[in-house]
Amino acid sequence: MSRRTFVLATLAAAALLALPSVVTAAPADISARPIPTENRAAMLPIELNINGEKHRLELDPRTALLDALRGNLHLTGTKKGCDHGQCGACTVHLDGHSALSCLTLAVMAQGKAITTIEGLAKGDTLHPMQAAFIKHDAFQCGYCTPGQIMSATALLADPHTRHGSAVEIREAMSGNLCRCAAYPNIIAAIEEAQRA
Repeated sequence: MSRRTFVLATLAAAALLALPSVVTAAPADISARPIPTENRAAMLPIELNINGEKHRLELDPRTALLDALRGNLHLTGTKKGCDHGQCGACTVHLDGHSALSCLTLAVMAQGKAITTIEGLAKGDTLHPMQAAFIKHDAFQCGYCTPGQIMSATALLADPHTRHGSAVEIREAMSGNLCRCAAYPNIIAAIEEAQRA
């Protein structure tokens, strides 16, 4: 046995002997400590205007708009995807503009008109973008569909991008990912909706 092998084996054995005491001691130490009151965030009363209705909530100031929509108001059409603002599944409208609700604090959305996928249809009448997505089969699993539709409707409401080419639409929609790769159908649906 070489000297290097002996030293490495000794260090590994010492680490293994120390490991059980660390693993067993840590949970007992953590659970025995009470959570300090000063570390708890104060709940804030907030009012959100969602799909034309006012909702009064008491939330931790660190609550994301996405979590308030899904967890507190049970508006589950807005999906939680990556939770890092990279997939677009959580897209909503704030004052008519696309916003990633996972990166927006609920308190920051006060005083703004929030529209979710549940607020697009008028009763039983689908929004033209929703109807175009169905007609062109612009979804497969459907998980990204609410975010895709919300981004697409904001895109067409913007006068600078209203009559974009397929290339411009692809570029504008690049923040919305579809793992099923329904992109050609999504572009076709948006093109039809922009002609309406």
